[in-house]
Amino acid sequence: MKRRLVFGSVIVLLALNLAIGAGIYFSSPKLAPQGDSEMSSLDVFSQVMEKVRTEYVDGTNLTYQSLVESALKGMINSLDPHSEFLDADDYQELQDDTEGQFGGLGIVVEMKDGYITVIAPMDDSPGFRAGILPGDRIVKIDGKEVVQTPLTDAVKQLRGAPGTRVTVTLQRPTTGAEKTLTLTRSVIHMDMVKDINGEQDFPLGADKIGYVRIIEFGDGTGEELERALRKLQGQGMQALILDLRWNPGGLLDEAVNVAQKFLPRGQLIVSTEGRDPREDSIRLAEGHGDELHGEPIVILANLGSASAAEIVTGCLQDLHRAVVLGQKTFGKGSVQSIFPLDDGWALKLTTAKYYTPSHRVIQAQGITPDIYVPISDEEEAALLIQRAPGGVESLDETNRIRIEEVQDTQLNRANDLLRSLLLYGQMAPPQKLAAN
Repeated sequence: MKRRLVFGSVIVLLALNLAIGAGIYFSSPKLAPQGDSEMSSLDVFSQVMEKVRTEYVDGTNLTYQSLVESALKGMINSLDPHSEFLDADDYQELQDDTEGQFGGLGIVVEMKDGYITVIAPMDDSPGFRAGILPGDRIVKIDGKEVVQTPLTDAVKQLRGAPGTRVTVTLQRPTTGAEKTLTLTRSVIHMDMVKDINGEQDFPLGADKIGYVRIIEFGDGTGEELERALRKLQGQGMQALILDLRWNPGGLLDEAVNVAQKFLPRGQLIVSTEGRDPREDSIRLAEGHGDELHGEPIVILANLGSASAAEIVTGCLQDLHRAVVLGQKTFGKGSVQSIFPLDDGWALKLTTAKYYTPSHRVIQAQGITPDIYVPISDEEEAALLIQRAPGGVESLDETNRIRIEEVQDTQLNRANDLLRSLLLYGQMAPPQKLAAN
């Protein structure tokens, strides 16, 4: 006990000596804001801002505007990974993204646990071809640490003119291993719906099980899926595998368009709820009914399945219209609204959350598969190379053989499940089928 007291005294004395030696000056205290009062809190904010502007040692060029902008960014960034304060440049960039094209690496990222985390690489993109995986953390860009860097700042560094190069250092959480890649930015083009071969032919095998992979929920995804289903049905499809792995999401309208193809008209697909009742909404199926007429469906999902992909997955799972097989999804299920402000600024604020038909929240929870089938990082990397146009062909003979030998165990399990269901359907008496 005496040793603790002595050490405590020494620490106090050292602290006092350090304070005096460092030349710390204590001014008269001001009254702290009383309670949760807007005016008193704003008064403290004004006092701090004025002190920083006039007394900070390196503050010669500080302006009120720059201080307010920094304060607002800090405030909004503290709310959640998806809310942002946008300065004029950020806001213009957001508008450009929704209206045109930009150069980038083709990876969808979010802030998770303080790290810039890859949700999924887009098909046939620089990030995809380099073997970047969902869950990888970007820890350096061009040699500079970006841990705890605001997401918008990191995205600006990753983007650039097509043809320019950027170096990223990735950390894989499962192993702690790091690797550094130098990639060339490009404009991303892609078809939204593809077959097992990465094309849009949609062949049907002897088992009559169709396969459709949705890359992303962009403009026209529902129409592309419609064409794929017509081709497969024309060949006598009896069951469907809907592959949403590595699908980072996209447009809500397209998620609804996809889900309603397998549901009766009027069925609830997704709802949103926020503090403001105006944010509350429901989206119902408005199609022509279940286009597959009850044929069994298996959805493949994994950590790279996010946002709109999770809305479709959660909806069809809730309504027992599909069996979900694979791994737990990412957990991005919130609504961001854009509020334009003065001086070209804007606020992107999370105002609502998405809920599945059974009122499960998606945000930060994800969708848990009905049948859990894990794959290793090495298997996942090999499957992404197999999917990349020219990916296998670009390897030397040894690596090509190794990659080609990797089996898609999740897809194989889905096929086995559907074969069993089809066989059961042929064997079961009519009354048993009706009961199901």
